[in-house]
This record gives sequence, structure tokens and C-alpha cells, in this order.
Amino acid sequence: MLMSDSMPLLWLVYVVLSLVVLLTGYLGLGFLPRLPRLVITWAVAGVMWTPSHFRLPLLEEGEFYSGFAPAVMVAAVAFLENNRETFLPATLLVAVGTGVGALLGLLLWWRGRHRDTQGHDDVVDRDDEAPATSGRGGRGERHEPVIG
Repeated sequence: MLMSDSMPLLWLVYVVLSLVVLLTGYLGLGFLPRLPRLVITWAVAGVMWTPSHFRLPLLEEGEFYSGFAPAVMVAAVAFLENNRETFLPATLLVAVGTGVGALLGLLLWWRGRHRDTQGHDDVVDRDDEAPATSGRGGRGERHEPVIG
């Protein structure tokens, strides 16, 4: 059962909290155009969601606890313990996860950009559009009705 075993519950809480962090991070980067926003968000997702195997010594001599955890946490603990044997593979996994996440963000941006222009040649991405021109008849300018 989910409530009686703490590891699945811990992973469930981690997934939910990481989704909240990613959503608020994406919305917080709203001032950026879509390309860097997606690349940064997915790179952070790659950092948070890359798993790594770890092994911790227990109090009894020769006993170990092993399992999976986010690679960034394994790397952080290995750094604090000055354990280079664990730190290097975990750090490499974090770097690979970041790269794969950034590539996924780039792919999503590219796919969304081309999806908008397939059926409509005159559609322009609002995030990459130049500011509206000033004067009469400029695009993006609000026109108020005039009486009289």
C-alpha cells in the first residue's frame, strides 16, 4: 500500500513538488521569449529528474543501504562527504540530464514554432515579434471609437 511504504510516498511528494517548482519557474520567466524560457525550464527539469544510484554505509560493519535518488542530491551529499568515487558519476549524470533537458526544451520550441506556421503563413510568434510601430494603423495599437 502506498501509505505504508515510505519510499513510493517520498517519490510521489518529490514529483509533485518538482512539478510545482517547474511551473512556477516557467511562469516566473514570463518576461523572457519562449525559446530561453523553455530551454531553462527543461534544463532545470533535467537536473531535478535525473536519477542516480547511491550506496550508504550503515552502523553495522560491512552493511550498506543502496537505492535511487535524484542525481543532484547524490552529487551534493558526495561533495559534502568529500567522496570523489560517487561525486564524479553523479555530477556527470547531472550534466547529461541538464543537456538532455535543454535539448527537449529546444525541440518543444522548434515544434511549437513550426506547428503554428504550417497552416497559416501569416501567423507570427508573439514572443519573438518586434514591438508595435507607433502612429496610425500600426499593429498592436488600440483604436478607440471617435464620435463626431
